[in-house]
Amino acid sequence: INVALQHADCVVLPSYREGMSRSLLEAAATGIPIIASNVPGCREIVDHSINGFLCKAKSSDDLSNAMKKFLQLNNAEIKTMGDQGRLKAENEFSVDLVIEKYLAAIN
Repeated sequence: INVALQHADCVVLPSYREGMSRSLLEAAATGIPIIASNVPGCREIVDHSINGFLCKAKSSDDLSNAMKKFLQLNNAEIKTMGDQGRLKAENEFSVDLVIEKYLAAIN
């Protein structure tokens, strides 16, 4: 596990556009809730209010509101959100699943 992620309660990625964000995949895989912009590359990883919060791109107000909403969660809600991220990472982004999809695409 990434040393920085070991100490994180949440990963925040305000972005204008991403490819498939490795940092968000790592956060989800390690059970850390996410706050990210609602842009391609982020919205595929974050299910709003399930494993994190999505906010409007280029909106510091909406980002601030999402962070405030996260700060209002209790420990059990944060753990549930992190657990949901872990499940999403396992079910949608596991290495075996990605390889299977690549093989299906090229065959």
